[in-house]
Amino acid sequence: MKKLIIAIAITLASPYLYAQETYHHISNIGIYEFIDELNTLGIVNANTSVRPYSRDFIKTLLTQANEQKEKLNNRQRKELEFYLADFDKDNATKGKKRFDILYRSDSLYSITINPLLGVNTIKNDSAFAYNRWVGAEVHGHAGRFGFYASLRDYAQNYRLAMPTYLTREQGGNYKVDGDGGEFSEMRGGITYGWKWGSIGMIKDNVQWGSGYNGTNILGGRTPSFAMLKLNVKPARWIELNYIHGWLVSQVIDSARTYISFGETRKVYHNKYIAANLITFKPYRGLNLSVGNSIVYSDLEVQPAYLIPFFFYKSIDHHLNGMSNQVGQNSQMFFDISSYNVKHLHLYATLFLDELSMKNMFNPDKHSNFYSLKAGFRVWDLPLSNLSLTFEYTRTNPLAFKHIIETTTYESNRFNLGHYLTDNADEIHFAISYHPTRGLQLFGSFTKSRKGPDYTKITTERLGLPFMEQVEWEQTFWQVGARYQIINDGYIFIAGGVNNIKNYTSYKYTPNFMLGKQMQVEAGICWGF
Repeated sequence: MKKLIIAIAITLASPYLYAQETYHHISNIGIYEFIDELNTLGIVNANTSVRPYSRDFIKTLLTQANEQKEKLNNRQRKELEFYLADFDKDNATKGKKRFDILYRSDSLYSITINPLLGVNTIKNDSAFAYNRWVGAEVHGHAGRFGFYASLRDYAQNYRLAMPTYLTREQGGNYKVDGDGGEFSEMRGGITYGWKWGSIGMIKDNVQWGSGYNGTNILGGRTPSFAMLKLNVKPARWIELNYIHGWLVSQVIDSARTYISFGETRKVYHNKYIAANLITFKPYRGLNLSVGNSIVYSDLEVQPAYLIPFFFYKSIDHHLNGMSNQVGQNSQMFFDISSYNVKHLHLYATLFLDELSMKNMFNPDKHSNFYSLKAGFRVWDLPLSNLSLTFEYTRTNPLAFKHIIETTTYESNRFNLGHYLTDNADEIHFAISYHPTRGLQLFGSFTKSRKGPDYTKITTERLGLPFMEQVEWEQTFWQVGARYQIINDGYIFIAGGVNNIKNYTSYKYTPNFMLGKQMQVEAGICWGF
């Protein structure tokens, strides 16, 4: 027995047996775009429909690329060396290891501590807006256990991300009223990894679905929320991703709200999400994903929703009965991502909030509440280090919506799916050129539209027409440059013409951004 206990302790303590999972935030677009580029070259085979990646997974992909670096051009080899200095510090030669405020590592543990600071600014014909943040982050491992924490305090003179705003800006819970405000964001967690999977209790932002200008299964724009996260890859051809999240409803539970010493203690209804995405990989470079989710409330954590491979709508029928028309809020989704043609990424995502096969083609009774995104990105054609991206998004009326306030597809009132929410469409085109390591020159055109919000003007749910009239639209031309000075340290500047028209009193955009205006953005940061 004593020998068994010692053997188990050694197994748990050894950092070399299996991976230590700490997640790298989705806002560091440099490393994610580089992995995407390696995917199109056939150098690595990553499932880009589920983010964030763990630092260990990124290290594995970079190591695979390093073993085939003769297939890379000069700029790509320098990018690879640059990122290995961060994600594989223990094997980096002296002088090539990235700079950290504190880094310690031995055979049992590692720990890294760095500051977080930055500012982004927007100047147009109407105003000057800024968003600044300060904080610190830590990540490391002890045996098979990984841990990470990131705390940032934000301040803005104009609020840039409210639940109603149609923007990809990261959401937050502002502390004060007025045009501006402050909020803080705490992310992190603890994980346990083994040879073919990992599990963790984390609080972070998650993106599911393919796309480069927002995703439409989980968009990652809401304030981070706590979740149980599972990733398993039992065989080369299959992968399971699962989360059970504790959402923030911000719906007052009047039965539990009370007054103490003259102050009202507001208590919110509990709200949860369970979601899975199973990815099949029949061929290298081809990922076929199918999954479902359910947002539920008015009961404690339901054990059936903790089973990661279930079809949750069936569980809802079991718990509430087929006759209960106001049960929980379930969804289904499908994603196809293909890197089978060298230099080309083809993708499509379908989010189904409700679909009636019987009335699908009946214009008066259909309930086709879906969101569709499709597009492509091509690298190195017609020039080396050049990428071209095109994608189209369409979301029908009432997708991402629900008639029960406590089970909406939201957290902190921010939509969990596509940032334009329902009854909207978008065309996005982008061109990007990387002349040298760390430098990106880019240009983009985005045309977005949003139709009426039917939840505010009618109780009817069947046969609602798509984009019966345009109530908000944006046309945005932009060119710019971004340079990654050091690992996690960026400087950027961009300018263009932003034309936003709002034909309703509903506030989809900050007032200072309305109208056709010249707009210049600039910023600098270390960490995210």
